[in-house]
Amino acid sequence: MKAKLFLFLLIAGTTVFLAGCLEDDKITPDLTEPKLPEQAYNYTDISFPPGLDVAFGSNAPNVFVVNTDPVNFGGIDNPTVTDEGATLGRVLFYDKRLSVNNSIACASCHRQELAFADFRAGSVGFGGKVTPRNSMAIINVALNRNLFWDSRVHSAKELILQPIQNHIEMGMESLSTLEKKLNNTPFYAALFKNAYGDGQVTRERIADAMAQFLCSMVSADSRFDQGQTNNFADFTALESLGMNLFFSNRTRCSECHAGANFMAEDQPGGPYGTPTTRGSANTGLDAVTRDPGFRNGQFRIPSLRNIELTAPYMHDGRFATLEEVIDFYDHGIQAHPNLDPKLVGEDGEPLRLHLSSLEKQALVAFLKTLTDQTLVKDEKFSNPFN
Repeated sequence: MKAKLFLFLLIAGTTVFLAGCLEDDKITPDLTEPKLPEQAYNYTDISFPPGLDVAFGSNAPNVFVVNTDPVNFGGIDNPTVTDEGATLGRVLFYDKRLSVNNSIACASCHRQELAFADFRAGSVGFGGKVTPRNSMAIINVALNRNLFWDSRVHSAKELILQPIQNHIEMGMESLSTLEKKLNNTPFYAALFKNAYGDGQVTRERIADAMAQFLCSMVSADSRFDQGQTNNFADFTALESLGMNLFFSNRTRCSECHAGANFMAEDQPGGPYGTPTTRGSANTGLDAVTRDPGFRNGQFRIPSLRNIELTAPYMHDGRFATLEEVIDFYDHGIQAHPNLDPKLVGEDGEPLRLHLSSLEKQALVAFLKTLTDQTLVKDEKFSNPFN
């Protein structure tokens, strides 16, 4: 009897051990050296969408100037994006070593083929827990002054370390541990030396390099961008109808998703505990932001570029399709004391558009012209560990 019990325990223990090994293999299959070209990709020749007055600031080369408003581009040791800095940022972005158990990279929740968004309503973190908010697409980060759904940071460099330290997302709560981990990873010494002059890994350099990589991701080659050169001659009748509706006073879509980047324009003031509201709005959803600096139900208004690729939609991923989003803005907006005025009708009630089926199809068709296939297929933004 004892022999049988011992044999059972031995088999069970071996099974658990092997399962653990298989699980480790499952979550760390690509902890190898990155495959990089001998000549670094060009990350510095950046072209922004037509209609954006963007240039390097002559007196402050570490910022862009967008319509006279400086936009933080990152830069500590390097004042701007460099090919070497962005190359390092690319490796860091895809490296699962940045999570506490080598299972999650930034790219795990921001996939290139999805315009650097995720296909889940909530992304799965290092311990299998699910994030409460949908992973936002990475769209022209250098032009965004409000990042995260609650707009709590205002530059890419501020953003980088927060998901890495988050107890659900990547779990690396000790940045000192992360620094030691990467300092002990042989290939990083050369990458940091190329970018910063020596091989020392620091949290500041991690944030800086990844900010350079993210800010070099520019979406500016959609059919809408191309259409501006020929007065949209290649648009179908349905796409043209959708474009006219989008920019009309009837739908008011372009009042929130404004300008060439189709995102909220910076708003002056800041009565809600922050220097500026930075393009957030209450759109009549039923959730409440946890950030006390913002009004109840107020969330960032994201860019619509590449929206075709970034489902599911809204901060919690509640809508699976663009058709569902259009239906919501057509007749689903809920009353709220802080509902954005743009979404209130002349009768004081939530706006109702009464769009026809054809008009809804047209809006979806137009939104799909904002897809930039160049960005999602560009090898310099791809996974170097593949």
